[in-house]
Amino acid sequence: MTKHVTFIIGSLRKGSFNAQFATIAAEALAHRGIDVDYLDFADVPVFNQDTEQPTPTAADRVRTQVAEADALWVFSPEYNFSYPGGLKNLLDWLSRPIKPFDFGGPTPLSGKTVAIASVAGKSAGAGVRAKLAELFRSPFTNNTLIGGEGTGASLTPDAFATGTASFDEETRAKLVAQAEELAAAIAD
Repeated sequence: MTKHVTFIIGSLRKGSFNAQFATIAAEALAHRGIDVDYLDFADVPVFNQDTEQPTPTAADRVRTQVAEADALWVFSPEYNFSYPGGLKNLLDWLSRPIKPFDFGGPTPLSGKTVAIASVAGKSAGAGVRAKLAELFRSPFTNNTLIGGEGTGASLTPDAFATGTASFDEETRAKLVAQAEELAAAIAD
């Protein structure tokens, strides 16, 4: 059976640099016969326990898509050395129990193999990658983290002016190697 990886792009911006970076990883996974889909979470409401049950349609949709994935790959920009609010909100929804109020039970994130990458300024997203690694290494989420804090890429000032990121061969090779590691981790 074909394996599939769900990509979560932490930026909701059209033309996101992280979405551009993800295309390199998607191509590398496709060469290994792995399907990739992208999680659309722009319509997921702000998490609020008062409105958690019944689960809003958009939240239920993303929770189901993540639960059905063989692995996840998060590509996120860095906002104030951490992840964007929209991504944090999504992760809050994904960390809630599948069965309502079964707080010791599984969540859509439970047991998932996860990879991390980031395109950002000079830091190459080191802050967001560290925060995401901390989250996915926690016993609460119970994930297998591939590639540690993942692959980071720095943007040049030109990228902000043109809206197009360019990635050097060394960075591309690191991302492809991470894709190979992820593919091997979910192979049967």
